[in-house]
Amino acid sequence: MPTTDTDSSGHGAECFFYVFCCGGDGVPVEVALGALFWAGVIFFVLSVFNIRTKIVEAIPKQIRYAIAGGIGLFIALLGFVNAGFIIAKPPLIGLGQMNIVTLIFIGGILLISVLIVKNIRGAMMIGIIAITLFCIPVGRWLGDASSVNQGIPTLINWKGFYQAPDFSFFFKLDLVNSLKLALWPVIFAVLFTDMFDSLSTFVGVAEAAGLKDEKGEPRNIKQSLIVDAVQPGWPVRWGQHQNSLHRVGFRRCPGRTHRAYCRGGGLLFIPFMFFSPLLSMIPSVATAPVLVIVGVFMMKPIMNIRWDKMDDAIPCFLAMILIPLTYSITQGIIWGLLSWTLIKLITGKFKEVSITLYIIDIFSILLLIFE
Repeated sequence: MPTTDTDSSGHGAECFFYVFCCGGDGVPVEVALGALFWAGVIFFVLSVFNIRTKIVEAIPKQIRYAIAGGIGLFIALLGFVNAGFIIAKPPLIGLGQMNIVTLIFIGGILLISVLIVKNIRGAMMIGIIAITLFCIPVGRWLGDASSVNQGIPTLINWKGFYQAPDFSFFFKLDLVNSLKLALWPVIFAVLFTDMFDSLSTFVGVAEAAGLKDEKGEPRNIKQSLIVDAVQPGWPVRWGQHQNSLHRVGFRRCPGRTHRAYCRGGGLLFIPFMFFSPLLSMIPSVATAPVLVIVGVFMMKPIMNIRWDKMDDAIPCFLAMILIPLTYSITQGIIWGLLSWTLIKLITGKFKEVSITLYIIDIFSILLLIFE
């Protein structure tokens, strides 16, 4: 299992890009970036013409609750793996060795939990800072972190203060050769994978945070999806895959303070492009407890799943459990929707499957074939 922190969304297509486009298939990086760009263009068109909005509305609400819970389990799993608490172990996975690192991780969960229960503002940030300070002695005067830190015994390591970003692929994308017929399946797979990653996280966060309108739909859905769609083409021009922005998009910003938070949060990314060595001092074990706690927050919507109605419960369970087990949000939602459709059709509940959902199922099957 990977041991690096990762977001739960926006990385499915990125993995596809690195493994299939720049790996064994031998596709030049410039051509692969061009394919990502065209996928982003299609992404934007689908959002402007409300097609992505229709897709969100076609996802059954019961499956939406399951997606939120599945993402929560996925995020928590990343936290446990990053701390070395859960490791690859025959026959599959198991509990890691109890050492100073895992004890700090457990202590971090307890610290942040207590701060949250006591409604202390900035509980997670306080926890990250406190855990980072506790990690300073590890590998120097206490214990060894080699097993969870790529062979490096110390958790806190000074790597410098400033480092210029790598702009070697700035605007180096091939927009012509990336449209070759042989690359159309790549563009489709990237498009659909990224769409499902972003839509599922959008729906999951909306459910977990209660960001819904009076009809129970995610708030400001069209505006949010357009914001999410506008940005895919720009990072690839820099040689960087897109990241999801929808989590800011659907938040209600009625006053100047809320808008300032959105702008301020975005602007803070700019200086830290140059101070990445400073941020790298924070070890993964310091952020791992936060991932576990966020996973707890994401589980709330599963209370709304009709567990006593098995034609709802089974697809919801598959969607929720397959997200962490396959290490893919996309796979979880695909199998959740396919099982929902098949079970409803076989049991004669045709009205619970919309035309749009049939279309989504067809594209889901195509994606499974292309993968």
